[in-house]
Amino acid sequence: MSKILLEVENLQTAFNGKKAVKDVTFSIGEGEVLGVVGESGSGKSVTALSIMRLIESPGEVSNGRVVFHDDGEEIDLLKLSEKELEKILGNRISMIFQNPMTSLNPVLSIGYQLAETLRVHRGLSKNAAKTEAVNLLRRVGIVNAGERINHYPHEFSGGMRQRVMIAMAIACQPKLLIADEPTTALDVTIQSQILNLLRELKREFGMSIIIITHDLGVVANIADRIAVMYAGRIIEIAPVKTIFENPQHPYTTALIASIPRLYDQPERLQTIEGAPPRLQIEDSPGCAFQPRCAYSRQICAEKRPELAEIRAGHLAACWLPQKGAFADV
Repeated sequence: MSKILLEVENLQTAFNGKKAVKDVTFSIGEGEVLGVVGESGSGKSVTALSIMRLIESPGEVSNGRVVFHDDGEEIDLLKLSEKELEKILGNRISMIFQNPMTSLNPVLSIGYQLAETLRVHRGLSKNAAKTEAVNLLRRVGIVNAGERINHYPHEFSGGMRQRVMIAMAIACQPKLLIADEPTTALDVTIQSQILNLLRELKREFGMSIIIITHDLGVVANIADRIAVMYAGRIIEIAPVKTIFENPQHPYTTALIASIPRLYDQPERLQTIEGAPPRLQIEDSPGCAFQPRCAYSRQICAEKRPELAEIRAGHLAACWLPQKGAFADV
């Protein structure tokens, strides 16, 4: 991995005492794209919001460190005051939220919202901010940017609103961009355009990207590594090629099998039996995936496997690949 930009260590986030994120640990290097995947409710978005310190009551980040490496300085985001945090969020670290229609203010023009970001974080004058806002809209592929800057969010399509959100996120050329389900509710053509745009911006600015999705297919061609989450924990993390060619956790294998294929598609799509555990249910002593796992053994119900290195750069939280766990498999 390249020089580390962000380290997340033993992150825990709870709502009314029930943990939604449980001891999540990972890092991302400079210029790297990390895909975070898993079913709805696995803790992906809560992890991202915890990093950004956007968890609202009754939720709270109850433990952990989030260390941002900025020009040789190690900054624990969880220990910063609100004023100190404002200098980093939206400037050095930005986020694209799931639903651009609810993230954009419906009563303010797109231009005003873009210019506000530029004036707050880059100190531009009103005229300079407006000029730069037009340039940003052009950069993300919005035609007639000089005219569209005066329009309101409801006057844009879903894909165009997502481009506006990306423009706002890159306005200060952040070192880290967190994209939470950036292609949700978009048709496949627009999805491809948005992913291509993110890829171009990564090359242009050299920024790191954490892209969160429930769809492994979305990150297949953009991510360098993939972290798979289940029930609030990372259960596998490896380079993208390794994840697809040699997954080591049954849940990852099931996710890959459920991806629709253009050719050689069986008569029925593959599904994962059962449902993810609910937040209000306390952790069992064993593996959270055990009730849905075709390879389950007694040890799986009795003792939870820790995230362990299977081979260099490939970690999995499963008894199956760990040496000596199942002599009969």
